[in-house]
Amino acid sequence: MELLQLRCYLAVAETLHFGKAAQQLDMLPASLSRHIKLLEDSLGTALIARTTRHVSLTAAGLMLLEDAKNLIDRSDAFEEKARLSRSSDAQVLRVGAIDSVAAGMMPELLHYFGLEHPDIEITLMEQKTIRLLPRLLSGRLDVAFVRPPETRNSRLVFRPLFSETAVVAMPSDHPLAKRDMLQIGELVDQPLIVPDRRSRPHSHDLTIKLFLEAGLSARVAQVAEEKQTIVNIVSAGLGLAIVPRWTMRLQVQGVTFVPIDLSGSSVRDKLALAVTWVRGTNDPLREALLDTLSRHQKQIAASA
Repeated sequence: MELLQLRCYLAVAETLHFGKAAQQLDMLPASLSRHIKLLEDSLGTALIARTTRHVSLTAAGLMLLEDAKNLIDRSDAFEEKARLSRSSDAQVLRVGAIDSVAAGMMPELLHYFGLEHPDIEITLMEQKTIRLLPRLLSGRLDVAFVRPPETRNSRLVFRPLFSETAVVAMPSDHPLAKRDMLQIGELVDQPLIVPDRRSRPHSHDLTIKLFLEAGLSARVAQVAEEKQTIVNIVSAGLGLAIVPRWTMRLQVQGVTFVPIDLSGSSVRDKLALAVTWVRGTNDPLREALLDTLSRHQKQIAASA
């Protein structure tokens, strides 16, 4: 039995909905179901009764609910005590960041932070939002830079930062490559490379919802996961891709990036960035990083 399995069980018990529980924990529904099945197997009893239309707790699920809550509360208290007991001379801050932040704003932020706090070491983990938030909740990270999920865990504080700019990656010899700005309607007949929604829901929805808002359909030619892979596919002439501006730093030969007009579009929310940490925790190193970020946010945003 693992704590993550208990958190999955409690999330479903609270919401009585696998999709909402998965969003709350920032994981895929299939992963949530797998963790609950492992928990039930280890305990030798079913905790949740699930049909196509209804989710409920079994008798065992109801009986064990309070004990599970107590175990999680004790675990959270233990993690907080461990954070507070961290030696002041360790001076190591564990930071998580999605790829946009790691390649975009993080180099500039670390530059300012290194000048102001040369005695503090930063360890950086680059991962997707759905992977970073559980690590933050488990105490393996002190702070993370993410795309804020639609359903947010109440244990986490999310401080909005800014929204990135979107650009269209296309072969340099494409007829649209010489434009200064593009409208979504100009891409309606173009083959598009989009991220896999299962692992990158924000990036996937950025493209699809832009077309839906305009009453159009996206012509998806291929699905890929990593930004580097997507831009390489573009360079091979297999399609265009709507990507965050930081992707221009990949400097793939034969690819041109043209800004796309997002004025008046709600899709800008899909490019929003936030910094997050566990609510109620006191961490002087994290506060030092947030202070540096606040004082230099305008310059950092301009570089992202």
